[in-house]
Amino acid sequence: MERKFNKQPKLHLKVGDNVRIISGKGKGKEGKVLSIDKDKLRAVVEDGKTVTKHIKPSQQNKQGSIVEKLASIHISNLMVLNEAGEARRTGRRLDAQGKLERYFKEHTSLQK
Repeated sequence: MERKFNKQPKLHLKVGDNVRIISGKGKGKEGKVLSIDKDKLRAVVEDGKTVTKHIKPSQQNKQGSIVEKLASIHISNLMVLNEAGEARRTGRRLDAQGKLERYFKEHTSLQK
């Protein structure tokens, strides 16, 4: 459902959440969300994806160097961890005061 005034999508995670990477090279790693880019739908996770960046020689850095830095991960590849450390889906519902609160959905197995 498209939002009326603010066209940015609502995300299932926030800065500071503990998350688990569920796909990609860092699958299974856990860490805290450091920043989120809402335009590109990507997040930087502590102890997540690292990339090597080559720095050109300059006046301040005569040698040049190779630096490892954190890279962003698409938010669809992240899952929020609950208090017990289990990865769970999240939802929103109205609380008693009429404010939206985030909650963890129950785990259901796909057995028939």
